[in-house]
Amino acid sequence: MRSKPRNKRLYKKALEIFTLSRSISNYLIHDMASLQNNGSEDSHIYFTGDIIRQSDALAPRIIKAENQTFQDDRIKQANYLIHITNRLYKNCERLEQTQSNGKEFLTLLRKELKKFKHLQRHWIMTL
Repeated sequence: MRSKPRNKRLYKKALEIFTLSRSISNYLIHDMASLQNNGSEDSHIYFTGDIIRQSDALAPRIIKAENQTFQDDRIKQANYLIHITNRLYKNCERLEQTQSNGKEFLTLLRKELKKFKHLQRHWIMTL
């Protein structure tokens, strides 16, 4: 089982997205941690953890897909990677609806996700 990816550009972009997601999440948590006027917490705060968890799954899923013996299994893993990417993109959109000062950074993350999706489409054709 290989631990190094064959498609280094896609893998590198996945790592960049993870780093960016973690930084954005750390920034947003500080803005969203305070209680609202009615004493409740911001319901969007949980999406900050989701973007970290989902972006952390991208790089290992690439390697897992490439290491599958059968093409059907590779495609299955690649489709799951697409699902994770789409959920990550959707959570970025949800976080942009918050009243945080850091939501401009989410636009940057979504742009990087679009680049990742483009690389992903080409990568899937090579599986």
